[in-house]
Amino acid sequence: MRVLFIAPSFYPAMHYGGPTFINRSFCKALASQEDIRLEVLTTDADGPRERIDPRLVETVKNCEVTFCRRVLRPDIAPGLLLRLFRMIRRADIIHLNAVYSFTTIPTLAICRLLGKPVVWSPFGGLQRWEGAKRRRAKRAWEKICDSFCEPARVLLHVTGNEEKTESVEKLGRVTPFVLRNGIDIPQWNGLKKSNSTDTLRLLFMGRLHPIKGIENLLHALVLLESRSILAICGDGDNQYEKYLRSKVIELGLSEVITFHGRVSGQLKEKHFAEADICIVPSFKESFCTVVLESLARGVPVIASHGTPWETINEMGCGIWTGNSPLELAKAIDRVATLRLPELGRRGRDWMERDYSWDVVAEEMVQQYRTLTQLKKAQLRKRAEPQAI
Repeated sequence: MRVLFIAPSFYPAMHYGGPTFINRSFCKALASQEDIRLEVLTTDADGPRERIDPRLVETVKNCEVTFCRRVLRPDIAPGLLLRLFRMIRRADIIHLNAVYSFTTIPTLAICRLLGKPVVWSPFGGLQRWEGAKRRRAKRAWEKICDSFCEPARVLLHVTGNEEKTESVEKLGRVTPFVLRNGIDIPQWNGLKKSNSTDTLRLLFMGRLHPIKGIENLLHALVLLESRSILAICGDGDNQYEKYLRSKVIELGLSEVITFHGRVSGQLKEKHFAEADICIVPSFKESFCTVVLESLARGVPVIASHGTPWETINEMGCGIWTGNSPLELAKAIDRVATLRLPELGRRGRDWMERDYSWDVVAEEMVQQYRTLTQLKKAQLRKRAEPQAI
């Protein structure tokens, strides 16, 4: 089965955070599946301003990755358009990523023309929050996309029921299915670096953007009864980052909050190793990969109701709470009284059991096979002589 994976950006482009690592790991797991031949078509965009360094491009076994040069911001690459028709025509399945991207409408239009089956992963792009902008433009875009879809030919891949509900409100001509993302399970000896003080070490890991609820977290630190410090790892719009830094000074938190910028590799592992709790105060997340990354490393999580992670309460590896400053402060004070190593072990066990990429890739391949079998059945039916 020939699978064409189309995305506006791909590893090592890390501007957009979680989705980059999800796609990289998913493609590696998918390429390792029997009878799958995978191609990736993408651009060299690394956010709206930067392009990837070709020296950092890695080889994915059993997978050919084609990077097309971005000419206009944020991800417009004429070379991708030139390749698109030919590569779609020779593929059995098209796996499309993102919604409001240069690649989306041309891909859906060509797939409609050629009758190609599509699995579409919007990565939460169809969900909304109170601070969302350009709603009318997005709605017009969605209508165009929907016009190129057919329920029997286009499967919409969502990672939770809330994303499913919100997505089908925007697109009525797709068939949604729920399949979680996975996580690369790192080596772990069951031990974490001991905390020699009674200060709780909090970690925020992610893109700096208003949807992430970081301002609420800053206000929560002012309300704490427990002693805490916060490491903020990530970058974003320069103006917004300056605003956050000025907010830290305004709230008198300069001694307890440190900005580390974007981290990766061993530096990222160091921050996870030194954290007692990873905190995710977002207003809206479709999945939130950092929750998996933290739990896989034995770090308990405080996640907001804006994330689909109510299960961390049931699994006993963290707290699912509202993201108002008061609610976040209460959750931090509460978790400070818990046995964190025990919570960490539970989270790690859960990730090993249910979130291996090999398991997720196998389930996705089953969706591919269902689509291709349906396509073959339709072709056979059309070829049958019609009764007079």
